[in-house]
Amino acid sequence: MSAATDRFAGARAVADAVLYEGYLLYPYRASARKNQMRWQFGVLVPPAMADAYERSSVRTECVVDPGATPALHVRLRCLQLQHRTVEAACRDGFEPVDVLEVDGVPWCAWDEAVEHDVEIAVVNLLPCSRARREVAALLPAGRDVEELRSETGELVGRAIRTREAVAGVVRIETTWADGSGIYLAVSVTVENSTHWTRPAASRDEVMRRSLVAVHTLLAIDDGTFVSSLDPPPPAAAAVAACHNDGTFPVLVGGGGDVMLSSPIILYDQPEIAPESAGDLYDATEIDEILALRVLTLTDDEKSEARGTDARAAAIVDRCDDMPPEMWARLHGAIRSITPVAEESQEITPWWDPDADRAVDPWSECTEVAGVELGAGSKVVLRPGHRRADAHDMFLAGMNATVTGVFRDAEGEVHLAVTVDDDPANEELAWQGRYLFFRPDEVEPQEQVRR
Repeated sequence: MSAATDRFAGARAVADAVLYEGYLLYPYRASARKNQMRWQFGVLVPPAMADAYERSSVRTECVVDPGATPALHVRLRCLQLQHRTVEAACRDGFEPVDVLEVDGVPWCAWDEAVEHDVEIAVVNLLPCSRARREVAALLPAGRDVEELRSETGELVGRAIRTREAVAGVVRIETTWADGSGIYLAVSVTVENSTHWTRPAASRDEVMRRSLVAVHTLLAIDDGTFVSSLDPPPPAAAAVAACHNDGTFPVLVGGGGDVMLSSPIILYDQPEIAPESAGDLYDATEIDEILALRVLTLTDDEKSEARGTDARAAAIVDRCDDMPPEMWARLHGAIRSITPVAEESQEITPWWDPDADRAVDPWSECTEVAGVELGAGSKVVLRPGHRRADAHDMFLAGMNATVTGVFRDAEGEVHLAVTVDDDPANEELAWQGRYLFFRPDEVEPQEQVRR
């Protein structure tokens, strides 16, 4: 199926940002300390190794509002590790070496990744008694040899890439959600079923027999998925009864017919910023800042990055060759602009410092539930389900202090707060790092006391 007709195309783009999160971090060299511990998300190890390392299975469960003939499409997307060693050419053939330099580029041992998509045949969800499926997924072993030649064509050595076989299984089950007879609960469990154990095995050895960065993509025909973050009231009980383990489903694409289940908490309708020029393998970083830092690498550091991984080489080359207009795009974008009244001939742009001179967030106040809140006010946090940062849900019910009342470019009010029990409050305030909540996401403490 082509990218143009693949209904998973949007979900795949988001999945890949997580799939390769932390795959290789700046300064993109194998010798860098931050690249010594890799493969952090969505790892499924052989069952016998689960107690010592990561989990061996994940479970996704979501709610479907079905039509008469709902049909489910499932795709498993993950990585398989392949270990690269290097050998130098010698009189008797080849001999293993720690580092092999080819035209100034140092090659070394390194774990790379191979992408895999496992397609599951369509599952008709009704009747529920027949809407079950179990599918084996095998990532085969392999060995590839790449000759390493100089610019003059001389055979300098070779890179040998080996992959260990990894066995997996995907189980799909469907039931009526919460006994309602209205909504369907669909669960997809992915498990590493590899029969392998070695009590003294290192983490690197275990990772080579693991499913890595596991993502589950789901699509529905003749039906719609219900948001797991913000379900409509009639479906709230069905969603609350769902059990997700190690992964969490969110809506993708806007049509309600595609879901992405990721090991990192996302919000509904995630998407890749169109200004991004390409992968940097650190989705928590700002593209412009990270790209500029790549330009600070010395020629020797860039050579080591190129020898570390083909993806690292692509980053270095892209940043070195990026045209001015691409840098301008990375510098920022305006998604929407508030209309200006026709009689206004001269306005001060929102990004101009003069636009803020009439606003002082440290003395500004706003009313919440009949109580005037400003700097120093005590509140209880009640984060809503529509938050972009789902991690703030863990702050629900905590006491906090308002430090300022801010307005964004569209005039919306946001309260900057610090959590009262956070031991780092003074340091965060000194740095100007606050948490921001809408007025409807806080409750004045004096009302709680009443």
